[in-house]
Amino acid sequence: MMSFFQENWKLLGGLLVAVLVLGLMATWLVGGYICSPWNRSVKLPDSLAVEKVNFPSGSGSTIHGWLAGSNASRAVVILQHGIREDKTSLVERARFLVAAGYAVLLYDFQAHGESIGSKMTFGYLESRDARAAVEFAGSRFPSKPIGVIGLSLGAAAAVLAQPALEVQALVLEMMYPNVVDATKDRIEMRLGPLARWLSPLLTAQLRIRAGCGVDDLCPLVCVEEIVVPKLILAGTEDQHTKIKESEQIYERAAEPKEFVRFEGARHEDLLAFAPEHYKRVILNFLNTYLK
Repeated sequence: MMSFFQENWKLLGGLLVAVLVLGLMATWLVGGYICSPWNRSVKLPDSLAVEKVNFPSGSGSTIHGWLAGSNASRAVVILQHGIREDKTSLVERARFLVAAGYAVLLYDFQAHGESIGSKMTFGYLESRDARAAVEFAGSRFPSKPIGVIGLSLGAAAAVLAQPALEVQALVLEMMYPNVVDATKDRIEMRLGPLARWLSPLLTAQLRIRAGCGVDDLCPLVCVEEIVVPKLILAGTEDQHTKIKESEQIYERAAEPKEFVRFEGARHEDLLAFAPEHYKRVILNFLNTYLK
């Protein structure tokens, strides 16, 4: 066996280098795909009367959204979608909130849907869109309290905003704790636990791809400073953001806060997973804090 390696060490070394180069090329291509924009045309919903709106954002994008229930007298709720989604994924949430007496703003993040952008940034630039949405809602409803419901990326964007959003309630659904753990979890889902060590090959691209670093994408740290009432929702079978990570976010979050588990739910639409339970939890929280 030793003689085999001695005789073929050049060949084996060449194969090792080739595998390494191919691996680096593959992770570079994956990084490019992950950050690529997800722009597309968006149809008006048939089941919800909306007003088309747009407003500028500090992300550099003009944000395109819909406003529903603008005659409501209770409060306004801003809905923020997940990654590679758009405002159409939020229509069912908007419907039950409008029925409950809330005005609702749902919009596309930069580089999503109709809001043009050159790259996804996992909450970095999107947090500026969240701030712009709050400012727009405040200008349209100057005397009304504001709440935000963010799903995954939408939750991270709400929490990462600096300074903290001037709202009265935050609902954070399936939010990742930090970009390092988020990357490891997603690699593990596809390649198994041993592949988690590959995560630096992707996170090292952040500065080039997204214009930010790992320290800029750490909702787990940000929630410690946000004193707005927070409702944290998590699925017990979520593999994108594991339940223990959601529990850690809740433990670190400043008061006041609430935590609700959805038993058996994965990283999915919690409203579709458990409609009546979701509506009850959301409305109880919003009715308490949006007065």
